Amino acid sequence: MTILLAVGAGIVRGAAGKGVSAALATTEAVFDEARSIAVGKGTRARILVDARDPQDESYLRRVLISFESLDDNGEPTGTWELAGRGILLPDRTYFSQDLSKENHDSGSQLNEQELSFDKSNFDGSYYVYEFNAEGICTTPGASFVIGAGARAPGDDQPQTTSEGRSDFAGFVVWRNGATSVFRDVEQITQGSEPNQF
Repeated sequence: MTILLAVGAGIVRGAAGKGVSAALATTEAVFDEARSIAVGKGTRARILVDARDPQDESYLRRVLISFESLDDNGEPTGTWELAGRGILLPDRTYFSQDLSKENHDSGSQLNEQELSFDKSNFDGSYYVYEFNAEGICTTPGASFVIGAGARAPGDDQPQTTSEGRSDFAGFVVWRNGATSVFRDVEQITQGSEPNQF
């Protein structure tokens, strides 16, 4: 019985780690796609992390791309369109609103923004990363951090589990859109052990 419990715990820990690694690779690809859309269409593009409804399964797990539409003269209209339905991070992985920063070196907080779209059912609060029409990140040095955790029914925020306490990963987005990945908790948290998202 003890052996079976130990093996089961190892599988759960391994699955969470793979989820974070898979989520990291997928979101890096989303950032690349958003930058390509910005350059290809000659307009601003945003990566959005869903922060609308804490009771919804997509909360801190859905990542979308949007772009600003242009008029017939190529001028921005102020209307934002969604590029597809986005991705959903793997089970038990969440975007960390506490550890993701607008500037990772200074530690300045990434703030939620209220956004509206051509499809109003997506209107609401998001964490936002943006590229301009030249594909330049408008917040160079911003970090995107994902962690393994769980959310009990009725809980607003995901919580780290004892197994997943150190299972965070992320990347910094540079001015040219390139990313630098980090898996070391010290790099992500600058010394403190993460215990919440």
